[in-house]
Amino acid sequence: MRYRTIGTDPATRREVSVLSLGAMLFGTATDEATSYAILDRYVEAGGTFIDTSDNYAFWVNGKQGGESEELLGRWRRSRGVGDEIVIATKVGARPLAPGTSYTDNAEGLSATVIRESAQRSRERLGTERLDLLYAHIEDRTVPVEETVGAFGELVAEGTVGLLGASNHRAWRVERARTLAAAAGLPGYEVLQYHHTYLHRRVDLPSELDPDGDVGSVGPDLASYLRVERGLTLVAYSPLAKGGYTRADRPLGPAYDLPSAPGRLAVLRQVAAESGATVNQVVLAWLMGGETPAIPLVGASSVAQLEESLAAVDLELTEAQRARLDEAR
Repeated sequence: MRYRTIGTDPATRREVSVLSLGAMLFGTATDEATSYAILDRYVEAGGTFIDTSDNYAFWVNGKQGGESEELLGRWRRSRGVGDEIVIATKVGARPLAPGTSYTDNAEGLSATVIRESAQRSRERLGTERLDLLYAHIEDRTVPVEETVGAFGELVAEGTVGLLGASNHRAWRVERARTLAAAAGLPGYEVLQYHHTYLHRRVDLPSELDPDGDVGSVGPDLASYLRVERGLTLVAYSPLAKGGYTRADRPLGPAYDLPSAPGRLAVLRQVAAESGATVNQVVLAWLMGGETPAIPLVGASSVAQLEESLAAVDLELTEAQRARLDEAR
């Protein structure tokens, strides 16, 4: 395994593995025994960065979420896991009532919600401090100053370490960071967005915003990340939910761009040359890019995890990376 540092403050920064494990379906669609086996193998391989949320996975059973955090708490206690494993969770997108959704009934990012939800996440995870807490989705009903202040209070109290934002427009992230800096408060240092090798359309409506897909790395966010070098990008759905390799999971209209055929062709060529799978090349490309990302991979079996773990040791040549980057 390889590692990198997230965060800049010596008091809160952490060293994490370059591959993160998503626990979204653990405790719901993925049963406890299988979830434990995947977690155990990830840690055995040197993995130290696990991702969850307080709303995972409400859509599986029509509840409000929390099952993933609860399973991780049980796993931590059963294995004696301590601070060596960094667990990231999120606040803001938990439905307020069973059977509803974050699209029309989300808890939001008010000061009260942030404090109370963070406390419940700590209880479910069985930890005194949340290593990394994300603002999961935008909340346009609450002043940014209130959200920034609430997160800052939790960091000051020592109940939260690093702060992050997911599925926010770049200008909203920058506004929050500017307000935090002006107030002498910690700001977002880790950003989590959908990101993969294929270019993705950001003009299509999404669940998060009818005006466009705010959850993906588009030109604005990519430029912002290149300028703000202190930020870390965590890339969720890096394998396009199986779209690169599974006929039963086509890539869909989000990837319907003129560049797609050429990039897929080069991707397959590099995989053949490297003796690697297409998925492994995608992960290696993300980890070693101009703006390196930490891929966040899901797994419903140990075998799926093994394929992703092998990507950590895949070294693309400069020529291969150039061909991948330049494919149109």
